[in-house]
Amino acid sequence: MTPPSLITRPKILFFDLGMVLLRFDVNVMCRQVGVAAGIPAEAAHQALFESPLQRDYESGRVTTRQFYESFCRQTGARPDFDALLQAASDIFELNASMIPVVAHLYRGGWRLGLLSNTCACHWEHCLRRFRMLSELFDVHAVSFRIGAAKPDAAIFRAAADMAGAAPHEAFFTDDILGHVEGARAVGFDAVRYTTTPRLVADLQSRGVRLNL
Repeated sequence: MTPPSLITRPKILFFDLGMVLLRFDVNVMCRQVGVAAGIPAEAAHQALFESPLQRDYESGRVTTRQFYESFCRQTGARPDFDALLQAASDIFELNASMIPVVAHLYRGGWRLGLLSNTCACHWEHCLRRFRMLSELFDVHAVSFRIGAAKPDAAIFRAAADMAGAAPHEAFFTDDILGHVEGARAVGFDAVRYTTTPRLVADLQSRGVRLNL
């Protein structure tokens, strides 16, 4: 952890997407995908998460069409393409406690960025459903476009470059400790997200004033 005396006012504030700005449930995803494909949820979980498929999709190593074809080969099912993507993607809800925080930061003139491991179909779904992602965040550092996923140093360096900032000028929060540690190793000022009040306190200690 960076000592308080060494913390500088950040130039950009990066937020993880899943479980920070948005809530989601992998079990819901697997159930919905199972229904769409006519297979048990357990078989959907095996194809998506017990093989490299979802990780490869999030890292940009496979396209959406290649993701679909690989899923079909693994499961022996061939669901409707659009129905499968919808089932896999309609799993997100806003983290309501974060909405006023993000809105206040935006109105206060802070630059906001997203730094997330996500795949093309999830990202496109979330952009359509949650307008704040495109309206309030001007840097979208998403893994499938960058070709690297957290905690790989490459995604953090790419995010800083996209923001026109040095790593030490960037603040980042993520719910996964390993991702926070990966960001710190590159030079980011990073904290683990546990609760929104704790995050607000972390931001205020860095000179980010929030009157909520």
